[in-house]
Amino acid sequence: MTAPHQPIANIILVDDHPLVRDGLRLRLEAVPGLHVVGEAGNAQEALALAETLNPDLALMDVGMNGMNGIVLAGIFHERFPAVRVLMLSMHDNVEYVTQAVRAGASGYVLKDSPATEIVHAIEAVLGNRTFFSAGVAARMIQASALQTPVERLTPRELEILDALAEGLASKQIAERYGLSVRTVETHRLNLKRKLEIEGQAELIKFAVERRRR
Repeated sequence: MTAPHQPIANIILVDDHPLVRDGLRLRLEAVPGLHVVGEAGNAQEALALAETLNPDLALMDVGMNGMNGIVLAGIFHERFPAVRVLMLSMHDNVEYVTQAVRAGASGYVLKDSPATEIVHAIEAVLGNRTFFSAGVAARMIQASALQTPVERLTPRELEILDALAEGLASKQIAERYGLSVRTVETHRLNLKRKLEIEGQAELIKFAVERRRR
């Protein structure tokens, strides 16, 4: 197993099966640079860990009891936009994958994937790229081709895009939606990435032109 081409990364595992978490921890801690700093068996524990540990990535199960991983991914994207979320699931249903991406997840890996694929997925997500297991990648590409870049944005990202069109600064947006300025800035970075826009001026121009349509 090769080491990821990334700085040291802190990871939290979110899965309601302790045996699954044990297996994942053993796999990941065998890779230099990857550190499992916390484990959670439900959404509440995961949110508490993210608040206190400030991880780089959350490896998150889709089918948990209580709040499922897709809903939790959306909350993570809202509260902790700097934390990358990689979904882990037994299901290769393209609808699940689409919902996870819309919620803010950066990748989706099947639980029966080889350990090397999970590590490669983590490398990609930590490098601000997306990653999908081979079994779902082709279908995701097909589904994505039917969407415009704006349709791939999360509800919060759309709200911030509208606020930018109004001429609001990050501090004003933060006050409107009860967010930190840092969170708003991270959402702005995500908007530029998803819309393939380089500068802040171009992002504001896009927001204004979209509103006029």
